[in-house]
Amino acid sequence: MCNQVCRHCHVDSSPTRTEALSREGIERCIALLAAYPEIRTLDITGGAPELHADFEWMVERARALGRHVTVRHNLTVTFDGHPQTGRALDHLPEFFAAHRCEVVSSLPYYQEFFTDTQRGSGVFKKSIEGLRRLNALGYGREGSGLLLNLVYNPVGPYLPAAQATLQADYQRELDSRFGIRFNHLFTITNMPINRFKLHLHKSGQYEAYMDKLLAAFNPQAAAGVMCRSIVSVSYDGMLHDCDFNQM
Repeated sequence: MCNQVCRHCHVDSSPTRTEALSREGIERCIALLAAYPEIRTLDITGGAPELHADFEWMVERARALGRHVTVRHNLTVTFDGHPQTGRALDHLPEFFAAHRCEVVSSLPYYQEFFTDTQRGSGVFKKSIEGLRRLNALGYGREGSGLLLNLVYNPVGPYLPAAQATLQADYQRELDSRFGIRFNHLFTITNMPINRFKLHLHKSGQYEAYMDKLLAAFNPQAAAGVMCRSIVSVSYDGMLHDCDFNQM
């Protein structure tokens, strides 16, 4: 479940989805963390993971075990609340800070038009306000230890620019325009699956995009792919070697 309906979403999330990992499944994940201290990080994603009824319980249990917790937070759920129950979620920034969670948030661009094109009308303004609230609590500030990282996905059927270049652009523009600070920016190439694949087919760009991916293949990048270091647990409790491969 998610409060947004993004054009590029590889898990096809929306406010109408109801699939969620069971409490039993979450308890098994926590038990695995307790049994295997070499698993140092719990990375929680969705949809919008904060919409899960047991999200905060899971964070609290993982932190009690001394694990680093990363939350994939879309910035707008704080203001939108739960799309089905109406439950308020405006306490989330304080909850993240209290439990010293690393926050990773997507921001398609530092301009409103491109962000709203990908994520929906009004998303950019809410995202900026969400970043300001996190900054006010120390996130992204030097010496605070509260990590705030951003993620860039291309808005259209093209590949991202160099990560270091985009990070410098984002840091300069977000600071000068809005006074916003963050730690790092990560670039992700959109996978041609689910909603993004449908968009490519409808616009007649699927074959061209696949050719572009093949032409950009870099075997050296295989050393850093996520399936070499993570295990992904899907909402039905199944294990996968990658968040993308489970789709």
